[in-house]
Order: sequence, then C-alpha cells, then structure tokens
Amino acid sequence: MRILVWHVHGGWMEAFVRGRHEYLLPKTSDGGAWGLGRGGRDWPAAAQEVDLAGLDPDSVDAVVLQRPEEIAAVARILGRRPGVDLPAVYLEHNTPKGDVPFTLHPLADQSSIPVVHVTYFNQLFWDTGSASTTVIEHGIPDPGHLYTGELEEMGVVVNEPVRRGRVTGTDLLPGFAGVGPLRVFGMGAEALPRELDLESLGFGNDRLRISGDLPARQLHGQLARCRLYLHPLRWTSLGLALLEAMHLGMPVLALATTEAARAIPRGAGLVSNDVGELQRFAKRLLDDPEDAYAMGIVAREAALERYGLGKFHRAWDELLAGLPVGRHTAASHDTSASHDTSASHDTSASHDTERTHP
Repeated sequence: MRILVWHVHGGWMEAFVRGRHEYLLPKTSDGGAWGLGRGGRDWPAAAQEVDLAGLDPDSVDAVVLQRPEEIAAVARILGRRPGVDLPAVYLEHNTPKGDVPFTLHPLADQSSIPVVHVTYFNQLFWDTGSASTTVIEHGIPDPGHLYTGELEEMGVVVNEPVRRGRVTGTDLLPGFAGVGPLRVFGMGAEALPRELDLESLGFGNDRLRISGDLPARQLHGQLARCRLYLHPLRWTSLGLALLEAMHLGMPVLALATTEAARAIPRGAGLVSNDVGELQRFAKRLLDDPEDAYAMGIVAREAALERYGLGKFHRAWDELLAGLPVGRHTAASHDTSASHDTSASHDTSASHDTERTHP
C-alpha cells in the first residue's frame, strides 16, 4: 500500500515508516510544516520524499491525515477527496485543548473519516460525537537495554520547556533540583537556567545540566547513564521520551495525569500527583542504584509488551486493510473539488499538533 502522510510528529513517524508499506512524504524546497519530507532522518527506503504537486493521484492508496487543513489540501492538489474517493484516517496525536472535557474534535460528527487516537485517555476526553474512533497505541523502535544509571542525575526530556511552561511541568523542576541534579535534553532547554534561576533559590549551577537537542542515538546513550527518568508533564498525550526511557531500562517517575498510569506499571517507578512523594522517591533512587536498576527492568519489560513495534504495525495494518476502497467519480480529478464530511466543524480551523513535544 502507498500511503500519503506528512512528517508532522517525528517521534511517531520513527515507528510508522518502519512498517511494510510505502510512505509518501511531501517535500518542498523550503521544508517546514508542509514539506519536511524525511527531515534528514535515517529512515528506511520505504519512506519516500515526493513532490505533492507532481504526484500521480492514482498512485496513492490511502492518506493518514494529522491536521484538519490536510483534507482540503489533498482534495485541491490531488483531486481526490479524503474519505470519499481516497481512503483516509485522521490520526489525533494530542490531548484536547480549551474547554476540557467539552472540546469538540475538528472531525466530530462525520462518518467518512475514522479518527485514530494514540491513547485511550485522548479517546475518552475528545468529544468526537458520532464519528468512528479507535485507539492504536504508540510503537517504539527498541533502542536496546542501555541503562547503566551510573550518574546520580534525574534525566528529563522536553522540547520548548520555557514556552510550554506549566504544560510540561517546568515550574516543578526547581523542587526536584533540591533533591538532586537534573540533566535536561530537548530543543529550547538552553533557556532553562535563566528561567528557573536556581541560584536565587540557594542551589548551585551544577543542579541543572543542559544537554540540549541530540540525535536519537546520542540521546539514548546519554539518557541511559542517568539514575532515573523524570516525567513532570501535566497535560500531554503520552510523551514518547517516557516510553523510550522505559525501553532503555530506566526507572521512571511521572505525574498521575493523562495516560501515565496506564503506561507505567507497578514496580517500574512511581506515578503520583503528590509532588513531595515523587521527590522523596527520586531521592531514594538516587541513593540506591540497585533498586533503581531492578525497577528499570520492570519498566523495560512492560514497554516491550505494550509499546513494541510489532504490535503497533499489526494494528495499523489491520486498520488500513479495512478502509473502504476509494470511489473514483467524475469529480475525482477535479482539483477544485471540495470535501464534505457532513460534519459541523470547520476543517480550515487551526489544530495544534504539538510538533515540538518529545
């Protein structure tokens, strides 16, 4: 199957393009959100960069949509309407924003494009009305059991921690810095020292160690040296960095929000909304490397079972195989064709895909 899909969420795509299909990734000369292509990533040859304007419309078997605006873009450029004469699914990466739990999904109350959520929490909290929904949980390419925990540090991976603030739990980091050193990875992490100003709280500069944005292989190697993984995010779908840390064999600490309680089993660390309890547990693991190592084994086994790549691809293969065959009509190649999903939403509305979150 030849699947059209934009490179929107790099972490999710790391898993998706390793399936058994051909993946057509729109590429433009200026790159960006609508033409990133492979984005320089080391992906299999099946992930092919394409010029959408020059793509043969009949060569596309299905489209995986990730932004409402893509519906009109595909219809306009290919002359095939997603959900009408081109099989389509809509992949929802994110937790709802706005008036939760009453947030209406952009594809609510339509019957032509099923909505795929990456967590059961998202499926529960998005209001999709009568639209068909399903859940396909994340898949993670296994980086291997790299954990050593040799450094008495808490590893944190978060992109744009200053801009995203309370969403990522950035305000909680000084409290954990009081327990021990933090090693922070991710885009925009270099802005943290000024933002947190730990010196004004009586902590030394060594309590905040910035490693920045690293290629995945380097990130995994350096993160695995930290004694534990800290996931202080308040409102995220399910950070892929958390699942990667579990695959590495790290013990994990997380707020008991969104999908964390399902992802992290008993014995793999601690999930709690009591920040003081999390801080005390972090201190315990920093002081006891053997206990930390044992918890990391539990975390890795759970991650391999629930978020393994094989399970992920099987679920997607089953879903894609069950999509209705596109109906080629007289309007199929009319580039002015519009898309009517019989929904009450505005498909031109902006929909934040949180492309920057890990």
